[in-house]
Amino acid sequence: MNKIDAVLGQKVTYPQHYSPDVLVPVARQLNRQGLAIDDDDLPFVGSDIWHAYEVSCLTTGGLPTAGILKIAVPCQSHSIVESKSLKLYLNSFNMEPMGDTPAQANAAMTVRVEQDLSQLLGVDVKAHHFAPFAKQEDVDPEACYECLEENLGSVSCSEYTENADLLGAGEMTDGLKTVSHLLRSNCRVTHQPDWGTVIIRMGKGLTPKPSDLLRYIVSLRGENHFHEEICELIFKRLADRFAPSELMVACLYTRRGGIDINPIRATSRELLMQGLSDVNRLTMREGRQ
Repeated sequence: MNKIDAVLGQKVTYPQHYSPDVLVPVARQLNRQGLAIDDDDLPFVGSDIWHAYEVSCLTTGGLPTAGILKIAVPCQSHSIVESKSLKLYLNSFNMEPMGDTPAQANAAMTVRVEQDLSQLLGVDVKAHHFAPFAKQEDVDPEACYECLEENLGSVSCSEYTENADLLGAGEMTDGLKTVSHLLRSNCRVTHQPDWGTVIIRMGKGLTPKPSDLLRYIVSLRGENHFHEEICELIFKRLADRFAPSELMVACLYTRRGGIDINPIRATSRELLMQGLSDVNRLTMREGRQ
C-alpha cells in the first residue's frame, strides 16, 4: 500500500501532537502527462487556494484558538498535497501550544505551515490566518460573469465522461465571462463526488457556444480527478481548441473535511482573480462552500 492509499479511504488515527510526517505529496505530472503539459514549461500561471475552516492550536496557557487559514500553493510546484493528509496535519496542531497569546499562537502556527508545505512541495507556499468573522471581499469585483445554466434554461445532456468534442467548433465573439454551478467531478482515489463552481473568462475571438460549453462541463460529472487536475483539464481543452488570446479558469469547490480547494489558472497574472489569488485577502464563499 502506497502512502496515498494508506490515508485516502482508510480509517486513520488523528495525531494528538504536531505531525508534519503525515503530509502526502502527489505528483502533478500523473495528470499533466496525459494533457501534454510540461511541468517546466507551463502554459498558464496561477495557484491552488485552500481555505481551512477547522484550524486551531493552543496558547501556552491551554486556551484554544480559532479562525480560517488561507493557503496558496503555486501551480509551478511539481506536486500537490493530498487533502486528507493536510487535514490530518492541520488537526495535529489542535493540542499543540504555539504561543503565549492567541495572536502569537496563530502566527507561529501559520509560519510552521508555510515552512512545512514549502519544504514538502519545493516551492514558496504562503499562508495567512484570519479571525473567524473576518471581513470578506467579492471574489472578483471587476467582472460580471453570466450564469450558463440560468441564461440557457433547459439543455439536453447525455454524456457524463469528459469529451472535448462537446465544445464544438465555436463562434466569433467579443469575449466570454461565464460561470456554472453544475461542476461535479469525483476524487481520483475514493471516487467520492466533489461539487463546485467553475468560472471561465476568454478574450475576444473564437469561443465555445454557451450550450456546448455547458454540456462539456456536465460531461465532467463522471471524471475521477483531483480538483487541481479538473481545473487544468478545462483550461487545456479550451486552450487547445480555441487558442484564445486570454484565458482564465477557476474552480471553486465545496468544502469537504473542513477544507475547500480552489485552483485558478490563467494565461497571464493580470487575468487572475486578485482577491482569490492574494493569500492576504479573504473572499466571499460561493453558496455551497
